Amino acid sequence: MDHFLYRDGVLHAEDVPVAEIAAAVGTPFYLYSTATLERHYRLFDEALEGLDHLVCYAMKAASNQAILRTLARLGAGMDVVSGGEYLRAKAAGVPGSKIVFSGIGKTAHEMELALLGGIRQFNIESEPEMEVLSAVAVKLGKVAPITVRVNPDVDAKTHAKIATGKSENKFGIPISRAQSVYAHAGSLPGLEVIGIDVHIGSQLTDLEPFRQAYRKVSDLTEALRAEGHDIRRLDLGGGLGIPYAQTNEAPPLPSAYGAMIREELGHLGCEIEIEPGRLIAGNAGIMVSKVIYVKSGEGRDFLILDGAMNDLIRPAMYDAWHDIVPLVQPAAGVAQRPYDIVGPVCESGDTFAKQRMMPPLNAGDLVAFRSAGAYGAVMSSEYNTRPMIPEVMVNGHEFAVIRARPSFDEMINRDTIPEWL
Repeated sequence: MDHFLYRDGVLHAEDVPVAEIAAAVGTPFYLYSTATLERHYRLFDEALEGLDHLVCYAMKAASNQAILRTLARLGAGMDVVSGGEYLRAKAAGVPGSKIVFSGIGKTAHEMELALLGGIRQFNIESEPEMEVLSAVAVKLGKVAPITVRVNPDVDAKTHAKIATGKSENKFGIPISRAQSVYAHAGSLPGLEVIGIDVHIGSQLTDLEPFRQAYRKVSDLTEALRAEGHDIRRLDLGGGLGIPYAQTNEAPPLPSAYGAMIREELGHLGCEIEIEPGRLIAGNAGIMVSKVIYVKSGEGRDFLILDGAMNDLIRPAMYDAWHDIVPLVQPAAGVAQRPYDIVGPVCESGDTFAKQRMMPPLNAGDLVAFRSAGAYGAVMSSEYNTRPMIPEVMVNGHEFAVIRARPSFDEMINRDTIPEWL
């Protein structure tokens, strides 16, 4: 469920007509619903009620500070994958004790940043990383709390570019080697082993891959405890999918996910961490764009929008589907027709949808890309010297620009021309 609904034939974000925001800030832009963000966070928090747990929002999904602060005020922790994300979380008011540092390529500088600023744990991905972290911690007179990310070799049955739990993926340590790796971690002076980390992929629509992975984690927990390791925290990653309009898939609800965690891991007495990103942010955001031209081609018609692949790259990168709807609700029974929906960037890949059935649209009409809150704004760029589009947040009857569109002068003046030119 989200809070982008038609009222009297006009698309609203909570209590604000979306067209009113478009008139104020111009198109294209991203728009987030506070009520949806809050609802989705609470679904996860309530799903783990009764377990010692922390819901750490995966910032890579959408990292505007307004989003982070909205979630932090509800008690969320943060899962970060770079020094920049760590600093962004701190700037949004998240204490270091609620920040988990993930990612396969942490640098010594990033480790030092987090150790000095405060950190809940590092999720370690390799033995060389483990040794560097120990050395950094010893140099600073600190002890770094760690989990080791294990790769359980479980097929998440998701898109190849967002699967992370198979043996051929770059993530984590093979679970078959975990006990020797943990023995090595326990011997390093700058580390404190506190738990296990696992994450098998994104946009999962079935609980069975999770269940397979968590059973392996359960067995590993028992084995490591028998060897003297104090395994008291299990970081289970994220990955629960969201429903997209083009399929009949109905991903499991957070409540079912929480029940499965209890079944497979509740007997261990561990603190549970989960790191949802897409399911919290995805349906909490839309991208709004305007039709520039309706173009007739050879055997097909095109809707040319002012939004482009640099603004929303997911269709070009992942063949991702976004439901695209007009801001003015079409009349009941209106005949639809197929359009290729494209942007103005000089790439054939700048295509959002092919032969998408839509009501007749004209130049100047506004459309909304649903389920665009995750991996939309954070993956955008200034390709073709197109300004990064604004981000806007709605809260009831109010809205605010939470990232402004830069001017062309601001963009161009970032360049520095060397003296010899």
